[in-house]
Amino acid sequence: MNDRSTQSLVLEDGVVWPEDAVEVGRIVDAWGVKGGIKVQPFSADPQALFCTKKWFLRPAEAAAGAVTKPGVAEAAKPAASKVPPRLSAPRFLKVKQAREQGDVIVVTAEGLDDRNAAEALKGSRIFVSRSAFPTPDSDEFYWVDLIGLDVVNREGEALGQVVDLIETGPNCVLRCEAEGTERLIPFVSAYIDSVSLADKRIVANWGLDY
Repeated sequence: MNDRSTQSLVLEDGVVWPEDAVEVGRIVDAWGVKGGIKVQPFSADPQALFCTKKWFLRPAEAAAGAVTKPGVAEAAKPAASKVPPRLSAPRFLKVKQAREQGDVIVVTAEGLDDRNAAEALKGSRIFVSRSAFPTPDSDEFYWVDLIGLDVVNREGEALGQVVDLIETGPNCVLRCEAEGTERLIPFVSAYIDSVSLADKRIVANWGLDY
């Protein structure tokens, strides 16, 4: 999940883009009239957004005039002449306050003092340093750490590589791909024997024909 095009890049005030940057959300709109922003987290558990006050922004990937958030495309409001240009280069943002409000996070940050400044960041991608994440319990894992791991069964047969996780409510499901075959494996102890981040491998109680 690292964005190698921004590694070692020095941003404003001498801040360096972290080499372990992980994308954790997206700015979807302004909030209020004093420079607040609304953020859509990429996980049902938004702790990655609360674990650090240092956020790093990249421009929206959407074409001009549109804003993209996970799975949703919506028309952007026409820009007034006094609205500054949209973010065109990576930027550092120091968060003052962040809190959950419904299914979004509302945030105030240094340097965002009015609605125009907040709207200029609409669509921006939010990254934080992986090293800032709280240490999980021994039986807990961050999604970003599971992406890319190889999955094998008890017989040593390859089931694929984790390309995504699906939130189903009571538990998560690993989406694994191997040579055009997709497998969905519940990430629960009944089916997952072990996870080794060091070996980049997950052992599952799962057959090739499941």
